Amino acid sequence: MLKQTLLIALFAGISYAGAQTKFQPQDTEFYEPVPPVVKTSRTAAPSDAIVLFDGSNLNEWVSEKDGKSPAAWTVQGQVLTVKPGTGGIVTKKNFEDFQLHVEWKSPEVIKGEGQGRGNSGIFLQGKYEIQVLDNDDNKTYTNGQAGSIYKQQPPLAEARKQEDGWHTYDILYTAPRFNSNGILIKRGMVTVIHNGVLVQYNSELQGTTEYIGLPKMVAHGAGPIAIQDHGDLVSFRNIWIRELK
Repeated sequence: MLKQTLLIALFAGISYAGAQTKFQPQDTEFYEPVPPVVKTSRTAAPSDAIVLFDGSNLNEWVSEKDGKSPAAWTVQGQVLTVKPGTGGIVTKKNFEDFQLHVEWKSPEVIKGEGQGRGNSGIFLQGKYEIQVLDNDDNKTYTNGQAGSIYKQQPPLAEARKQEDGWHTYDILYTAPRFNSNGILIKRGMVTVIHNGVLVQYNSELQGTTEYIGLPKMVAHGAGPIAIQDHGDLVSFRNIWIRELK
């Protein structure tokens, strides 16, 4: 209806503004598709989310080293804490495009400096790291501080910890796409909100986040969420994910 009206207006030499007057309100209203209902709460994950950690167990995770379940990290008082030396943990399930919520806290005892203080990381599809680090008065390279896409993109701002010491990451992720020959046809994109502050905005992934050297473009499909064991007692809670389709 809209397209036909505009074409008629153009061919008749009528201005768009004039054509607008011929519309009725219902001409630009539609009732399908109907969005699904998602119930929300201040104290729980959205109703359509997959809960990856709610404080009770590590049933959704395995050890990155040997694939054993449950993973060896410590669960106490509804909090998950890195057990140094045991290696990272990865989700049993693989994901593509998603909304990910993670809450994390630096170790209670402050020690070390730079990358040696409260270091961990959230890996999207097991390949692209959003850095976790104790930033407070801790100088390091800016593309390695909390909120950065590690060694690629510094955050737009440094969001300090909240009053209770817990940080929140809300991550919106669009996975890269590759054709059947493994050639990149669309770069991955990441938006990160850190403690309510936008720190990555549609940032394009240049490839894997490497500690040494340049990013590598590796063709892949869906992949897990991984959390890094960097040897520090970083804690996590309230981890959930919403698949976007």
